[in-house]
Amino acid sequence: MENFFGSKLNRFLTTIILGLVVVALGAYAYYTMQQARYFYTGPTTISVSGEGEVMAVPDIGQFSFSVMAEGDDAVTAQDASATKINEINAALEAAGVDRKDIKTEYYSLYPKYNYETMPCIAGMYCPGEQVQDGFEVNQTILVKVRNLETAGALLGLVGDKGATNISGLSFTIDDDAALKDEAREMAIADAKAKAEVLANNLGVRLTKMVGYYEDEGYPVPYYGMGGDMMVKQEMSSVTPDLPTGENITTSRVTLTFQVK
Repeated sequence: MENFFGSKLNRFLTTIILGLVVVALGAYAYYTMQQARYFYTGPTTISVSGEGEVMAVPDIGQFSFSVMAEGDDAVTAQDASATKINEINAALEAAGVDRKDIKTEYYSLYPKYNYETMPCIAGMYCPGEQVQDGFEVNQTILVKVRNLETAGALLGLVGDKGATNISGLSFTIDDDAALKDEAREMAIADAKAKAEVLANNLGVRLTKMVGYYEDEGYPVPYYGMGGDMMVKQEMSSVTPDLPTGENITTSRVTLTFQVK
């Protein structure tokens, strides 16, 4: 009888232990699967960057000039501004600038105010008031210069015709699509060469490209007059020499390769 109960108890305890083991293994498997979600198990890849640069001489220049005019009313101020702008634009066209290369970049019309103080007894504070005193017009024109040899003369021309200021003479490339294509081709070749070297150093083999990213570069202009400048009517009659230098068009790419 004792052996019977002892045997039955042992079987019961064994069943309990086996059940606990199954539960523990199930919990461990669930935990492992949950943790696996946070680990990358896909194919091994490497990423490399490449850069390409193309130098080119600028083929156009551009600058802007402004005209400011005032009047007792809005119409008078606009008429004064238009008269001066039209005279300058006509002179530019006569000097060989195409009408499509003369563009209004900014235009504003707003009232002017004066601050007038009120009669006041000595020692007392008396507030003043703003009184409208006519209107002011500001207009900025952007000019594209295709014949770079005339750039200096055109600067003097707009100054002599009464432009308020002239700023931002820069030299650039009108159509740089071909330069961008060439720079991109060089960048891709550079990245591929780096990928081969890296794969060799790591002891792996490139299989296929699985990613591409391009950070587009833009031509870096050379400012022939050192950036912004101011030109007055008393400007020297000697035409300045304006070296154009070269522009750099840059392309940067990143390639991702699968490796084995």
